[in-house]
Amino acid sequence: MTERFDAIVVGSGPNGLAAAVTLARAGLSVRVYEGEDHAGGGTATRELTLPGYRHDVCSAIHPLAFESRFFREFGLSDRVAFQVPEVSFGHPLDGGRAGIAYRDLGRTADGLGADGPAYERLLRPLVERATRVATFTGSPLLRAPDDPAMAGLFGIRSMEQGSRLWNARFRSDAAPALLTGAAAHTILPQPGLAAAGAGLALTTYAHARGWPIPVGGSGAIADALLDDLHAHGGEIVTGLRVTSLRELPPARAVLLDVTPRALIEIAGERMPRRYRRTLAAFRYGAGVAKVDFALTEPVPWTRPELRAAGTVHVGGTRAEIAASENAVQRGAHPERPYVLVGQQSLFDRTRAPARHHTLWAYTHVPSGSSVDRTDAVIAQIERFAPGFRDTILATASATAVEVEAHNANYPGGDISAGAATMLQLVRRPVLRADPWRTPIPGVYLASASAAPGPGVHGLVGWYAARSALRHEFDTGILPDLSPR
Repeated sequence: MTERFDAIVVGSGPNGLAAAVTLARAGLSVRVYEGEDHAGGGTATRELTLPGYRHDVCSAIHPLAFESRFFREFGLSDRVAFQVPEVSFGHPLDGGRAGIAYRDLGRTADGLGADGPAYERLLRPLVERATRVATFTGSPLLRAPDDPAMAGLFGIRSMEQGSRLWNARFRSDAAPALLTGAAAHTILPQPGLAAAGAGLALTTYAHARGWPIPVGGSGAIADALLDDLHAHGGEIVTGLRVTSLRELPPARAVLLDVTPRALIEIAGERMPRRYRRTLAAFRYGAGVAKVDFALTEPVPWTRPELRAAGTVHVGGTRAEIAASENAVQRGAHPERPYVLVGQQSLFDRTRAPARHHTLWAYTHVPSGSSVDRTDAVIAQIERFAPGFRDTILATASATAVEVEAHNANYPGGDISAGAATMLQLVRRPVLRADPWRTPIPGVYLASASAAPGPGVHGLVGWYAARSALRHEFDTGILPDLSPR
């Protein structure tokens, strides 16, 4: 007898699992298919260097764990233990100087000297409205904002920091470097409106509730979602890669946590030509090359405060980072790259053997790069932490090509699953009020390639599931996701 389900989800990244949990909580029978041997997608933790050293495979620090509306509804902070460093992120500069982004905005401003008041004026109105900032930035841009005044405030600041006027309010280099280090998470040209908006949002969360680190690794987030799915009757099949809708058992709704490129392949002839052309024009961005380290001791940063930071943005001044990131966009591998560093083992002793440490790092590279960037990453960290090389026990690196091989949702190593430009944030992947619903009856796109875009927030899957509930199951009632 043929198995039947109310809903099938393909892909078990945070968006796929968010969709599955939402549908299972609505009382539907749900099965998830995952091509890899383990669930979680980018939220996974593995021993990559040496036995006993646990490294996050992709996502590591989670600014949206407390601010994403889906995670707030789900009660993630009640299900997963988090450590929240007092220093959300730091930014070393030459000469032993640094910008230090404490959770306390006032303390941060005090450490920025003459630029402190300007930095605080820029961010204070956003920090005081952090949850509303998260709601706005986590909603499709085609929808009217719930708080137009806050949206205007955020937009004006984004336009300033996304233009050549970005240094107008500053006189030295620490405050601008802090902002650009956060904006560079986007893997976009600098300065730019989309990059500035994302950087301001991330910096807002850093000074509101901090950038939390899940105890045990990012895989703990996937485990919490899986536990809830199983508790409400859902199931998951791993190690089975879906290549066609015909391979799936009958279901009223199919939600695909895949890229538009993969959706074209999976849907085949069922996809209307016009929609296919739109998806084929979807643009993917630059990639990442990742390096994980097993260390004998913490990184010996010249500036001591950096040893208390969960995240360190390495790359020098705002101008240096802009030059590096823009070179990547032109297809180059900069000699002094921007490096995003995570120091999780300083706060979570489950990550490494006693008195030893892990270090998580990635840098940006052209799409599809096969260049190993281990030496460049080490040299850039050594620039601000002399003696770092001597602490390294082992490394594990992944080129952009290998990053894609690990996760098909990262084409060419693009962990954003599509360039997060302003155009592609408005039209992600199509210009519609309901961009998750495809023209194929019962089929929905539930990946970071859809609105509101990249990040570990679960929002795309949640929105896609809500759309499926309305259109396939005739209910606009949202299920309770709380741990109760």
